[in-house]
Amino acid sequence: MKEKIVYWITGSQTLYGDDVLAHVAAHSEEMANYVDKHVPVTVKYLTTCKSSEEVVEAVRKVNAEKDCIGIITWCHTFSPAKMWIKGLSMLQKPMCHFATQYNEKLPYDTIDMDFMNENQAAHGDREFGYIVARMRMENKVVVGYFQDEKALEEIAAWCRVAAGYAFSKEVKVARFSDNMRDVAVTEGDKVEAHIGLGWQVDYYPIGDLVEYIQAVKEEEVDALMAEYAQKYTMGTDRIEVVREQAKYEVALEKFCKERGGYLGIVDHFGSLHGLNQLPGLAIQDLQSKGYGFGAEGDWKIAALGATMQYMAGQKGTGMMEDYTYDLEKGLCLGAHMLEVSPQFAATKPEIQVHPLDIGGKSDPARLVFEGIEAPKAIAVSMVDMGDRMRLIIQKIKLVKYPHPMPRLPVGGLMWQYEPNFKEGVAAWIYAGGAHHTVVSSVVTAEEMVDLGNLWGVEVVLIDENTRIGEFKRQLMWSDAVWKTRR
Repeated sequence: MKEKIVYWITGSQTLYGDDVLAHVAAHSEEMANYVDKHVPVTVKYLTTCKSSEEVVEAVRKVNAEKDCIGIITWCHTFSPAKMWIKGLSMLQKPMCHFATQYNEKLPYDTIDMDFMNENQAAHGDREFGYIVARMRMENKVVVGYFQDEKALEEIAAWCRVAAGYAFSKEVKVARFSDNMRDVAVTEGDKVEAHIGLGWQVDYYPIGDLVEYIQAVKEEEVDALMAEYAQKYTMGTDRIEVVREQAKYEVALEKFCKERGGYLGIVDHFGSLHGLNQLPGLAIQDLQSKGYGFGAEGDWKIAALGATMQYMAGQKGTGMMEDYTYDLEKGLCLGAHMLEVSPQFAATKPEIQVHPLDIGGKSDPARLVFEGIEAPKAIAVSMVDMGDRMRLIIQKIKLVKYPHPMPRLPVGGLMWQYEPNFKEGVAAWIYAGGAHHTVVSSVVTAEEMVDLGNLWGVEVVLIDENTRIGEFKRQLMWSDAVWKTRR
């Protein structure tokens, strides 16, 4: 993400004179450079705004620059907020208000009015905050000294969100099928998603992909098989079956790149005319490279997965499905027919071949592994509520399988729900959460809440503080509020 830029814009005014403004600029550049060393994007000091015209000029630059993903604002001195109105009304990028200060401590023995006038961050914060609230703008507020570890972590998290938001605007999903017959939760308004989220979802007949598969050269398959040998353990002697999956992967990646830069893929086991196998290993390996995937036509999960994998740096993140419960231990086993991402593997995945018993195709190759453990993880779902999208975020804990499962022919994860099994499952169901999710041990719940707010969708959080009675009331009030926005 380091090629992405967040501009640091400081607020002040001409009242204090040139000497003070020189200090403001020097302090701002020093602080921006310090923050830059602790966040995943590039932070650059842009300017100190002292008038409405200067705010407008800065915002125009921010909006026009493709690699700029947002701004950090800070008011070193008192910055009259009416001068920000015109510029902020034009802003098209995310904004973080850093309520910080150049000096961590007050110089109690020497403090005078010169110091007070130059260091009015507390004064400036409130003036700037008022106009942002008055304009009903989405804005992240981070509070703390600019060298404080906690504040820097929060700034870094917001930078990942801003980068994810920019990335999501470029996400394109290639659908090689419609959603599974009679399944409701994988449906959704693709036009509204394109308008509100930036997700472009395009349909292609499976025959278009078959043509790419037929054009794959043996040397291309050989090269990918060599990659497999480096990354995975070969646990089958049915090499031709594995080569078939390699052929699918070569074709899928070529298709995505040549047909317009698709970052997400959707297929369906019921729509495979011309394929011998359901893509399994092929989809798993593509997820390891950052492609989002949605099973049974679930384009929302494909787009969400691509975005979250980008935010996570392609680590510990991928499509998942709540599959079956261990009611005795209060656990959920997450898996899928084939396509669980090797980003979740606790050990080196093994390529195996097993019957699928669904879809009527030959036995597919897939990666089999036991999933990672993580004390903090999230499961995220996006569902269409008819009048808005709802982003549902649940905190979970990824745990080790309580017993070996030698006959389970897929990769999987085991998790505990927050706040507990009973209320965690009930809350997810009350919220209308889908069976397909994107699970991540890297992206945090707070980051996804911030991303949902930037998207302008309804955000529902299930965490350690969730209580069913209050949760149901929150859903009721949220529904009433969103109906007024139609």
